[in-house]
Amino acid sequence: MQYDCLIVDDEISLAETTCEYLNMFDVRTSFVTNAKDCLDFLAEHEPSLILLDINLGGDSGFELCKIIRRTLQVPILFISARTSDDDVLIALNIGGDDYIKKPYTLSVLLAKVKAVLKRYQSVQWSQLHGSSEVGMDEAASGGHTPGSAADCAAVKGSAPGQAAASAAAAVPVPDLPVLVDGDLGLVQVRGREIRLKPMEFKLLSYLMEHRNRALSKGELFRSVWGDVITGDGTLNVHIRHLREKIEEDANNPRWILTVWGTGYVFKDGV
Repeated sequence: MQYDCLIVDDEISLAETTCEYLNMFDVRTSFVTNAKDCLDFLAEHEPSLILLDINLGGDSGFELCKIIRRTLQVPILFISARTSDDDVLIALNIGGDDYIKKPYTLSVLLAKVKAVLKRYQSVQWSQLHGSSEVGMDEAASGGHTPGSAADCAAVKGSAPGQAAASAAAAVPVPDLPVLVDGDLGLVQVRGREIRLKPMEFKLLSYLMEHRNRALSKGELFRSVWGDVITGDGTLNVHIRHLREKIEEDANNPRWILTVWGTGYVFKDGV
């Protein structure tokens, strides 16, 4: 049987309830409660999405994620009562695609799951029909990767919705990052090329396209992730990664600034 979703959670009652709820809305779901059963399940089935808890009795969801990532590239959404930024950072760094904090609302989780499945299945369809290879982030943006060759005409003052690219740095500001290649995730900072992950590149592109304007978290969720349900922790971690890669001092950023109570702004000093 083909499954849309596999839940890996040792809280049996919660796993059962979540599984039943998702199936009720035509998201074909099964659940297991430990790492061994998860690996046994994956040996026979390939779900389109995995919901993975961190604490699995005597097992670690982090370690299980690393094992899964050796052979599968399906989306993995961590679900956990652990809420520290460090846990979110670890989850995303080892291959998780998002982090959902418990307790979650079933209706919100359903919307999140459906959004991720839609993006993932779009990628599968494109690859099956011989279309150019795209990542989940590109599929989420309608098959268009910010910073690709088609974007090279974008400059400051372009209409909202146009992606930024290398010309986004046309304003002569010393050391301003230059978006070089969206397909490779290349950014040039102070004469040095830096490789970003696809979502990091997309986020930086959007921030630079709308620089000197405070962008709310809600706008970033909708326009970058294509998903209003993305958690604050996911955005915070991506912002931290960008600062660590492009700022001279990530703890005292020059370009990507926090606007308290609102979101973030890319300041170019002009």
